[in-house]
Amino acid sequence: MNRRDLLKSLPMLAAFGGTSPVLAADTLSKGSARLRTAICAYSFRDALKKKSMTYDDLVRLAVELDVDGLDLTVYWFPNTSDDFLLPLRRLAYKNGVEIYSISIRSDMCQPTEDLRERETAWLERWVEVAAKLGAGHIRVFGGDVPKGSTEDQAAQWVVSVLKRAADYAGRKGVILGLENHGGITSESARVVQIVKAVNSPWVGINLDTGNFRNNTYAQIEACVPYAVNVQFKTEISENGKKLPSDWNRILSMLAKGGYKGYLALEYEADEAAEVAVPRLTKQLNEAVGKQGRA
Repeated sequence: MNRRDLLKSLPMLAAFGGTSPVLAADTLSKGSARLRTAICAYSFRDALKKKSMTYDDLVRLAVELDVDGLDLTVYWFPNTSDDFLLPLRRLAYKNGVEIYSISIRSDMCQPTEDLRERETAWLERWVEVAAKLGAGHIRVFGGDVPKGSTEDQAAQWVVSVLKRAADYAGRKGVILGLENHGGITSESARVVQIVKAVNSPWVGINLDTGNFRNNTYAQIEACVPYAVNVQFKTEISENGKKLPSDWNRILSMLAKGGYKGYLALEYEADEAAEVAVPRLTKQLNEAVGKQGRA
């Protein structure tokens, strides 16, 4: 079909429920789930701290473990120069591994305008790093409610920072995923409220399946419609008790919600990661396969 014929056909496609080349992001997100597996660099925090493992090693490990992507916690980056970032991006590409996300520290519960501007600049700096690596997502933290402030006030400060950072991130094609990570983001209702208040296609929820402290599965389910990344844990917490995570139950929620994206294994238990992660990754791949790994 040549270009002229294609243009003629567009009204007919629309009439029969087809789509034009320009689609709203929300239109593309509907339908059945599409799941990809990944490993999170944080799983190997001890080795990365000791420098017995490098980020290049993580790329090779992703190939060995048959996962599609890497969520790179940046805490142990030697630097953020092109000399480090660009060869890492090339290595990942040549090995068919997507560096789809980086995970950073942040604290957006800042009570003054100057501090909120500083936090926005911090996020923008990491947007630049993500863009150089080809990562379309950054995991961010909301932070803790300052002493003497209310949770509602702190939530407004987080919204203010995220709105400004999202404007910049959107110009670079990078999504910011606000994690349920204690503090202001301890409860799903508050995380959802913040994301909805920001009201940006470049902001969603980085859903950590192990971070809620009670009513975990209901809170996970509440976050699914807004999830832009999922970090899978082996355990959940219920009223102070650690329990094995029901991966099949969580995967069913994601499938029912039509989630499309990555499931990054983030291992935090006691067994050595070098032993546990290969075994758990195999289990995750098998569980995702049963749900229909696209």
